[in-house]
This record gives sequence, structure tokens and C-alpha cells, in this order.
Amino acid sequence: MRIARTTALAVTAAVGAGVAAVAAGRYASDAALRLPPGHRLRTEPKLTVHRAEGGRIVLTRDLASLRPGRYGLAGSDFHAAVGPVLDRTEGEVAADTVVRRLERVFHGTPGTGDRAWLTPQLYSGDPATALGLSYAGVEIPGELGVLPGWMVPGDRRTWVVAVHGLAGTIEHPLVVTEQLHRLGLPVLSLAYRGDRGAPRSPDGLNHLGDTEWRDVDAAIRFAVANGATRVILYGWSTGATMALFAAARSALRDRIGGLILDSPVLGREETVQALASARHVPRAFLPLAVRAAEGRTGLSDDRLPHIGGPEGLRVPTFLVHGPDDEIAPLGYSLALARSRPDLITLRTVPDAPHAAMWNADPNGYDEALRRFLTPLL
Repeated sequence: MRIARTTALAVTAAVGAGVAAVAAGRYASDAALRLPPGHRLRTEPKLTVHRAEGGRIVLTRDLASLRPGRYGLAGSDFHAAVGPVLDRTEGEVAADTVVRRLERVFHGTPGTGDRAWLTPQLYSGDPATALGLSYAGVEIPGELGVLPGWMVPGDRRTWVVAVHGLAGTIEHPLVVTEQLHRLGLPVLSLAYRGDRGAPRSPDGLNHLGDTEWRDVDAAIRFAVANGATRVILYGWSTGATMALFAAARSALRDRIGGLILDSPVLGREETVQALASARHVPRAFLPLAVRAAEGRTGLSDDRLPHIGGPEGLRVPTFLVHGPDDEIAPLGYSLALARSRPDLITLRTVPDAPHAAMWNADPNGYDEALRRFLTPLL
């Protein structure tokens, strides 16, 4: 009797522990994979606005607010574009603050005491209101339903399909749309499953490109049906991962003439753990988050296209990434670049968070992008 009771208690404890582990894994994977578009990535700190006037904005002093370059500054009810850190004038601000150029306020008004964060999405609005470019709203037939998109016309028959990444929106590609337009390239920016106005993913989770790539495939089909002879896929973050999948698996992959991969998510276990950790999931639960994510979505690094095999790269690729990326480790991009030096042009950008390579060095990025694209035109 005593042995049976002991065994029963042990089994009950084991079952209880198993249930707790499943629950913890589900909670942790939810924290990593439920990412509303346009919201703050938790790796980015919230900053306090101390003052905004006369083309200058004073923010909390932080490593983030001291970064070089140009960023969007997003609050709960405003979006602005801020430029480089400015020199102080005597007595102007306290020592624990930073002054940056306030380039433009797109909507709302940043006021004293407001909380905000820096984002790679410099612009808010559409190509007309943000850049003064004519465009058409389009509807792209997708696997789950109609996908909204923006089409900025160009003279060439090579189109760029632009795809944002984690927590981003269709507005992110506006940082390069003007340059692409100057080169005569039509630009099709895509809102995909889970985005505002697009169909919801059946399980409500971000699959880090593993299923979302089919929406890129739909955009390629749309481009070809509307006159494109070739497409260049341009993705940030998981959008770059989606571009890799599409280049490997699309039935129209022979129409893909090049890839531009900015901060690609290639080590997805590390990315799941980083996203969960940024939402304060305890360290002990992080391996459970990875296992739960794999079980719920099928995510696995083994599912990424094998660069050296039949799904490998076949087109010129511009790969840009930085050592300060806390979401997608640079090491995977370095390994990818080493695997195909004949096809991959690598640019590394310091002092840049995830998917913000352009923001940290706009002029250098634009010039490198121009040099990569020119032979493909």
C-alpha cells in the first residue's frame, strides 16, 4: 500500500510538473511570438520627453537616445522624426538628458513628460503624405485573403517587393522608397498576415517567416501579373527571412533577380529567447519558450533554406547587419556571407539596433545600396 501510494504521489507530481512546464512554455512562447505590428520591441527602452521646441527635442539620457543617425520617435499618440544628437548650449539642459534634432512631427505633439521610444520607422503616413510620391493602394490575393499594399510606380520593369519585419508596419520601407524611386524602380510594399488590414494568422502567432513567406510569394505573383519581368526582394528582420524562403520555394523564383536582406532572422532559437526575455520571461523558462514555439508553429532552424543545397542562394544578395543587434545575432549573417562570397555583398553597421541599419548610417547605407542595385537595373 505504501509503495503504491508513493508511486501515485510521484506520478501526480510528475504530471503536475509536466502541466506546469507546458503552461510555462506556452506563456513564454506567447510573449515571444505575439507581436502587434507598430508596437515597441521590448529591447528598446522608453524615454521621457523633457522638451520639444525650435527644431530640438530633449530626451532622457540613455545609450539608445545617444545613438547616431535618424529615427522615428513614437509615443502613444504622436510620431516624429528625430535626427542626430546636437551640441548643448550652456544651461540649456540637465546632464541626464540628450538633445536631438527634431526633424518633423507627423501626427500628434510630443510634450513634456510624454513617454516614447526610438524606432527604425522614421516616417508615419503613406508615400504621398510622408514623401510626396504618388502611389496606388493595391489589393493582393493571398493564401488567407486579400493583402493590402502600396504601389509606387517607376519606369523600369524590375520591381522591388519590400517587406517589413518584427513589430514593424508597411511604413518601414519608406526609409528607402525615395531612393528606389529615383532609380526608376517600382516599389510594392506589402502588409502581410497579422498586419493591420491583412488577414490574421490562423493561430495568431508570428512564425518568423516560416509561413508568412507565402504572402511574399503572392506579392511576386501580383508583380509579374502587372508587368514585372523581374523582382528584387527587400526584407528587414523576419521580412528578410521571408525573402529567403520565397527565393528558395516560390514557383516564380526564376523571376527573382536579387535579394536585399537587412538584419535577417537566421538563428530563430536565439530570436525566440531574446523576444521572450525582453518581455521579462524568467531565464529558466526561455528553453521552454523555444520548445513550445517549435511545437506550436513548427519553427526550427533546420527549416531555413540550406544555402549550399538545392534551395541555396542563386542571385546577387546585399546583406546588411550589425553587431549590436539583440534580436537577430550577427554571427549567422557572417556565416551566410562566408558561405557564398561570390553572391553576397556584406555590410556591417555598428551602433544600430535590430532592423535599424539605415537609421544608424543613412548616407553610407544609401550609397552601398545604390552600388549594389546599379548592375541589376
